[in-house]
Amino acid sequence: MQFPESWLREFCNPSLSTEQLAETLTMAGLEVEELKPVAPPFTRIVVGEIKTAEQHPNADRLRVCTVDVGQGSLLTIVCGAPNARVGIKVPCALVGAELPPGEDGKPFLIKIGKLRGVESEGMLCSARELKLSEDHGGLLELAPDAPLGQDIRAHLKLDDTLFTLKLTPNLAHCLSVYGVAREVAALTGAPLNAPSFPAVAVSHADTLSVKVSAPDLCGRFSGRIVRNVNPQAATPAWMLDRLARCGQRGVTALVDISNYVMFELGRPSHIFDLDKIHGGLDVRWGKPGETLKLLNGNIVTLDEKVGVIADANQVESLAGIMGGDATAVSDDTKHVYVEAAFWWPKAIAGRSRRYNFSTDAGHRFERGVDPGQTVEHIERITQLIIDICGTPDTACGPIDDAQVNLPQATPVTLRVARAAKVIGMPLTPAQCLDALERLGLQVSQGEGTLTVTPPSYRFDLQIEEDLIEEVVRMVGYNQLPETPPLAPITAKIRAESERSPFAVRRALASLGYQETINFSFVEERWEHELAGNPNPIKLLNPIASQMSVMRSSLLGSLLQVLKFNLDRKAPRVNVFELGRVFLRDAQSQNTDTTVAGFNQPMRVAGLAYGPRAALHWGLSDKTADFFDIKGDVEALLAPLQAAFAPATHPSMHPGRCASVSVAGKPIGFVGELHPQWRQGYDLAQAPLLFELELDAVLQRQIPVFKSVSKLQPVERDVAVIVSESVTHAALMAAILGADTQGLLKGATLFDVYRPQQANAGMQLGEKSLAVRLVLSSDTATLTDESIEAATQAVLANLQSLLQARLRA
Repeated sequence: MQFPESWLREFCNPSLSTEQLAETLTMAGLEVEELKPVAPPFTRIVVGEIKTAEQHPNADRLRVCTVDVGQGSLLTIVCGAPNARVGIKVPCALVGAELPPGEDGKPFLIKIGKLRGVESEGMLCSARELKLSEDHGGLLELAPDAPLGQDIRAHLKLDDTLFTLKLTPNLAHCLSVYGVAREVAALTGAPLNAPSFPAVAVSHADTLSVKVSAPDLCGRFSGRIVRNVNPQAATPAWMLDRLARCGQRGVTALVDISNYVMFELGRPSHIFDLDKIHGGLDVRWGKPGETLKLLNGNIVTLDEKVGVIADANQVESLAGIMGGDATAVSDDTKHVYVEAAFWWPKAIAGRSRRYNFSTDAGHRFERGVDPGQTVEHIERITQLIIDICGTPDTACGPIDDAQVNLPQATPVTLRVARAAKVIGMPLTPAQCLDALERLGLQVSQGEGTLTVTPPSYRFDLQIEEDLIEEVVRMVGYNQLPETPPLAPITAKIRAESERSPFAVRRALASLGYQETINFSFVEERWEHELAGNPNPIKLLNPIASQMSVMRSSLLGSLLQVLKFNLDRKAPRVNVFELGRVFLRDAQSQNTDTTVAGFNQPMRVAGLAYGPRAALHWGLSDKTADFFDIKGDVEALLAPLQAAFAPATHPSMHPGRCASVSVAGKPIGFVGELHPQWRQGYDLAQAPLLFELELDAVLQRQIPVFKSVSKLQPVERDVAVIVSESVTHAALMAAILGADTQGLLKGATLFDVYRPQQANAGMQLGEKSLAVRLVLSSDTATLTDESIEAATQAVLANLQSLLQARLRA
């Protein structure tokens, strides 16, 4: 929230400098995000009046003006502004004046000079030249009663500072200048100038029929008819100035009055054109299919979750957020209806974001606006309407105040001992009582307790901790003692049989992969196509339409990274991600780390695309294939032995996909991207993918000492003929399962032969597999008999399990 310091000091003026005031607010929880001067420094610029304005003899677009600056003699100044004319008062920079720095950062010094042969004794200034606004359409015209020769900084009150506060949602009572002043008075002890709201004289009895059909939407609705106003009246300069310094541009006098009271007192309101209302008003929830054209020109479609104000014919306003165009005031408005209401915060929260915009009114109502001051604030608005837009015939009706569902104040009790423990410093009951009473709270004392009945404007005082926060804010956060934590700190030691996620990241990086970090919000189409998930977890309020569901797989995110890099001509992409996925799980319960109905496991996924290795003179430019990424998975899981079996996955090629298992438990998939999605993503070649459960990847075997045999091993090569359907895994299982009395230490497949046509030794549909056996004993040198026995045991097991025969 932004406001000028001068406005704040009208309500409460403590004997503090601007910097001290900002520090006091920040230390009380009202963070001052920025202090900014209203105008940059400049000197010797005064109020001047143009007495004559004649055409320049040597230039079509210049005028020679004589200007009175209250010095007795007139100054001759050459000016090119289109609005330079006789009788207006404008800022005049005298000789020697220093204007704000330009784009070069250097101050602009005014000197006597000649323009097209005519001497100029100063400069007439626009608002842009003084850095007051971006308006450079002409000279800055001042009020007709501006005193000649008065310093422009004093006349426009430019020696002021703009405060920008960064308020937390619980400080809704500070979303106004008066609300901040109330806090300053409590913090500093300076007197608070509370505004008064004298009742305006009622001169007619007309009221507008209002029905509140939704008490859970609107708790109080107040309104008044004001007849015979002048909507074309000019907004006073002082009001426009304050609105501008709050970041609000002027619109029309009636709209500006409503905005002014919102910034002054925190009360959003709305002024309807009475003649455009059909019948009475009905405050209700919207109906599916209803539409409303808002004041900003947007046409929105409503439903039963959005509050509205409607008349007999149509919806007229989006409750608590923005008025409708149909009943907006205009230059033809004659009679108005002034409305101020209390909208329940939960009924307003999030509604404007559904339509991709936000308003100051919605920002305040969704945090809570005082329900007890609607009538008083209407009196304030009415008085301003009479003062600014009033005519001799202006007449005010009585205020119609419908109170249907007001929040009930619930007393909150503060235990002084509990407050001292939470805050971390000794406190007495007198200190706590003083802090709460300075805030204007009604306090009753008990035995070591203080009970507070929150006022209507304090929605945030609901539990004991809220009162403790108020006490510490009044004491000042800077007054808290600096004490080190006393809680015991015990390091959480990871089990020796488990490595850290960082070690997994380092292992993948050593294999040539780069880590990526992606949103957990993904496009719904990815879940259907790549994860085969027909019912993904949908977000209630997605930040973008293409990020509407929670991911159940990491593969879509990696494909998006691949596409992003290929669009930028990256020839080789090897990426991985460690991240969380989100699955529906009826067995999950609410705990400190889980949410009922949802499982959120961690996974690790990788993608390889393009050449296996970076360009190098000593390496081939072989493209990565299934066996490359399978080898990466084996290296990542080592020393655990992974088993691979043919499988299917929605995102992978039906014939080039394998499930990955460790110790008989499936932990993921590895394979090539499905041709359908390769074509859909317009990829020149198919990327290779893997996705594994992180918990399984983190496991590792604890190293166990094993002596190295001092005896020489023996190698034997055997070639067997088997059916084409026999896999490498089946072959190794049969060999290693043979009863070799512990002599077989390892086996390696080193050759595969498939005949082009049938011959005496092999048929089509068969293949020859050559395997090298490594035999060794830890106790004695092997004999020919023991070697032959072990080899025959292997061959016998192959024949029994795989119907293999020895190749001649």
